[in-house]
Amino acid sequence: MAGKIRVGVLFGGRSGEHAVSLLSAASVMAAMDKNKYDIIPIGITEDGQWLAGGDPLQALRKKEFPRGCFLASLVTNPLDPGLFLFKDGKVVDFISLDVVFPVLHGPYGEDGTVQGLLELAGIPYVGAGVLASSAGMDKEVMKILFQRCGLPVADFIAFKDYRWRKERSSIIELVEKKIGYPCFIKPANLGSSVGVSKASGQDGLIAGIELALRYDRKAIVEVFIDGREIECSVLGGDDPISSVPGEIIPSSDFYDYRAKYIDNRSQLIIPAPLDAEAQEKIRRYAIQAFQAVDCSGLGRVDFFYREKGKEIYVSEINTMPGFTEISMYPRLWEYSGVPYGELIDKLVEIALERQRQKSRLLTRYKA
Repeated sequence: MAGKIRVGVLFGGRSGEHAVSLLSAASVMAAMDKNKYDIIPIGITEDGQWLAGGDPLQALRKKEFPRGCFLASLVTNPLDPGLFLFKDGKVVDFISLDVVFPVLHGPYGEDGTVQGLLELAGIPYVGAGVLASSAGMDKEVMKILFQRCGLPVADFIAFKDYRWRKERSSIIELVEKKIGYPCFIKPANLGSSVGVSKASGQDGLIAGIELALRYDRKAIVEVFIDGREIECSVLGGDDPISSVPGEIIPSSDFYDYRAKYIDNRSQLIIPAPLDAEAQEKIRRYAIQAFQAVDCSGLGRVDFFYREKGKEIYVSEINTMPGFTEISMYPRLWEYSGVPYGELIDKLVEIALERQRQKSRLLTRYKA
């Protein structure tokens, strides 16, 4: 590819993690090598409108439409991929794109929807494909795939809102029998600890389920693991590698949204103080979890580790983890010898290589 690579950095979105996406995107764009990349910021409002031109990041922060910013639409034309810009309902410009970096967290961005759109448009993109994105977003499906691949997963129960409305008593009874207290309640399709709560009794369980179902049609209740919170980053395509594990010591009862993004008092210990055997097993499990959902590019795998018995449980994979410079994913790679800017370069390279592989596949059949 001659000259600069034109990268559309996609952020915002219709998700409870909209604000987190803005933080990640600001860090990514600030760290990208301006001599190597022509950066095209593309913002998605909380209502789902696409913006380009001018300063979409500032537009989303201030929730206003500044001069130079236009409504945008992705062109699903693999022969000439890019964006149309609109003013007063008329096309005023076209911006070509070589690759897209979707720095989107949560539904309508990390769940396979945007990935499918980019596939139709024929644009290479950073991160997981459609299958891995959707499976990695749905915590129930993800855990089922982990179990199928022989990974250690703690007990859980998942159910949709219609079941909760019709079978509340039986669900409560099942949770108390199979999961017990304390337990964690989460929206099945969300991240960044949005809508997550910890319940120590029935009242807390009911309140937690009601909260989770405000963000998703499906809730998941997980057994509480009294263990250390360990995270491991994975990078690559068909032959991925894992970073050293890190440990999180939350500033609150658990690693919630405030602890992750607001109060900045949680401790991130890199590398995690684990013996060599536990570190190696976690790194191996991280790669297996990455491959279990057919992930690509990047992923952060979260674990619980119990000192007694040296038990390891795979909690979940995040296919587009927080990407600020203080986020665990890039910090683990920094310690492992891949600085932030180089990490971005590698992710773009993986995206372009995956597209080259796909371009060699047949899309027409002649008998």
